Amino acid sequence: MIHLTRLNNQPLVLNADLIKYIENAPDTVITLLTGEKLVVRESADEVLDRIAEFHGRFYRRAGPGTLFDTSLPAESGSAEDAPQPSESPKHEKS
Repeated sequence: MIHLTRLNNQPLVLNADLIKYIENAPDTVITLLTGEKLVVRESADEVLDRIAEFHGRFYRRAGPGTLFDTSLPAESGSAEDAPQPSESPKHEKS
């Protein structure tokens, strides 16, 4: 969520993930995925900075070991150790 200001100085909190695009025409017009348009006092660059700041805080807060952490632990082994698609798993016969 980002904090913005409507042209009439009313504060607005917007879900940044709903933004489709931002225009300077000459006011800043934010078009949402729903088609709704919002006119705000902040410039397009300021809105983009706030979106980047929000996403940075969100991903930092998620921390290691979350859905957003794509690194592999060192002990998981190498790619060469993983079975290849053309290989069938080896089953021991009892």
